[in-house]
Parts: sequence; structure tokens; C-alpha cells
Amino acid sequence: MYNNTLGSKIFDTINAVILVIVAFTMLFPFFYVFAVSFSSVSDFLENDFLFWPKEWVTDAYEYIFSSDRFIRSLLVSIVITVVGTAVNLFFTATMAYALTRAVIGQRAILLMVIFTLLFHAGMIPTYMVVKATGLINSIWSLIIPVAISPYYLIIMRQFFLSIPDELKEAAIMDGANEIQIFRKIILPLSKPALAAFGLFYAVTHWNSYFTGVLYISDPAKWPIQVILRQIVIVNEPNAALGANEMLQAMPPPVTVQMAAILIATLPILIVYPFLQKHFAKGVMLGSVKG
Repeated sequence: MYNNTLGSKIFDTINAVILVIVAFTMLFPFFYVFAVSFSSVSDFLENDFLFWPKEWVTDAYEYIFSSDRFIRSLLVSIVITVVGTAVNLFFTATMAYALTRAVIGQRAILLMVIFTLLFHAGMIPTYMVVKATGLINSIWSLIIPVAISPYYLIIMRQFFLSIPDELKEAAIMDGANEIQIFRKIILPLSKPALAAFGLFYAVTHWNSYFTGVLYISDPAKWPIQVILRQIVIVNEPNAALGANEMLQAMPPPVTVQMAAILIATLPILIVYPFLQKHFAKGVMLGSVKG
């Protein structure tokens, strides 16, 4: 039973204060980015610190969305994230299930998967493989080389092993084959795992910029994070957005940077609540016994 003493009340109060401070520390950058992105030129120049804009303007957003290059990069990232996540889940789930069955060479394949966790090719060998397969300057270069995460593969295999064999044996007695067992029994029971790993894969694809810089030289095929890198880190918003193709004058560069950061962050924040009910179960997958 909970001990409702003075000491416990003080302890709870201190914990609450600490958690509020931590939450504010984590949320403050979002508030700052939001405030600056909607601030006018005068607000930005007159105030060294902005927590809430005095005058709400949307110049930075209008400037960004008037850029065809930015819109195109946003669509490219959406395609890469959706298609890439589907490819990841398909190959991860099918290979993980295959490694739970008595197939020829199962142990050797599993050892090779574990080997890739310890040793992996560097940037130059990977680039040479991507170039040799003709994927350079293609969005598939951002999807196929990372089709399977060995870490997620092993955890998903352990999850499949935790499903009772009686369900599979009953399905076999009813005349089901391996594909039907996988599709009608394993996958429906694996929604927490698929939701958790789907979110992890989607965030990885959406936030990936280095592979885009490495493999994509055509600005028309750049994902949103490469454009964001040009705007924020390289500090070239005009070049990144193709300002010579745009008619209106550019707002303050900082407001453009903050608006771009907010736009690039929102999609994942919007998707997360829909997966949250499965995510709570999915994060416990590592504790499943094999």
C-alpha cells in the first residue's frame, strides 16, 4: 500500500518539479523554433530572445512553399519513407520468420547476420557496391542498401520464437502451408513488433541525409533532410530553395531555417500518436525469451 506520509509527499513533489524542469528543457527548443518561424522581421531584430511572437506572420512558410524544389524534396522523402519502411518490414519479417523454421543452412545464415552486427563495410566499400549495382543518383540507393537491420531482425526472430508452436501445428493440421501460417497467424500476432520497428525504420528514412548527400547528385532527387542541411548547416537557403526561380523577397534567413526545421519535423510527430498503442508493447520485445 502507498505510504502517504510527509516524507513521501515531499519526495513526490521534488520528483514532479524535476520532471517539469526536464520536460520544459526538452520542449523549449520546439517552442523557440515555432516562435521564430512565425516572427516578423521587426520582432526578430528587436528581441535577442523570442518565446512567443508579438506579430504573427507566415512569410517564411510562404517563401518555403513557393519553392518547387522544397515541395519536390518533401514528396521524395515521403516516397522514400513509405516505400523504404514497407521494404524494411517485408524483408525483416520474412527473413526473421524463415530463421525460426528448420531450413537448410539456418545456423550459418544466422551467424552471418550476427557477424554484420560486429563488422560492417565502411563508407568507401559501400559506395563502390552501390555504384556497381547502378543505384547512384536513384532513390533506391537510399532504400535497398538498408533493406534489413540485423539488430531488428534478431529481435523480431526472438519475438516469432515466443509465439506458441501449438498455433502453428494446429494450422498445419488444418492444411495451411508456411505462407498461410505467416500471413494469417504470425503477422496478426506481431502488430506490436511491426508497429515498433516500422516507426524506427520510418524515422531512420525520414532523418537520413548523409546517404542522400553521398549517393544523390541531382538536386531534383534530394530528400528533405538534404535541403534542410543546405538551409541550416551550410546556411545557403537561397541556393537550397532555388531562390532564382522564386519571385518574392527572402525573409530573414533564421526564420526560414526555423520554418524548414518545423516542417521537416512535423510528419514524424503526426505519425507517432497513431502507433503509440502498439509502440508500448513493441519496446518490450528485447525482453522476450528465445
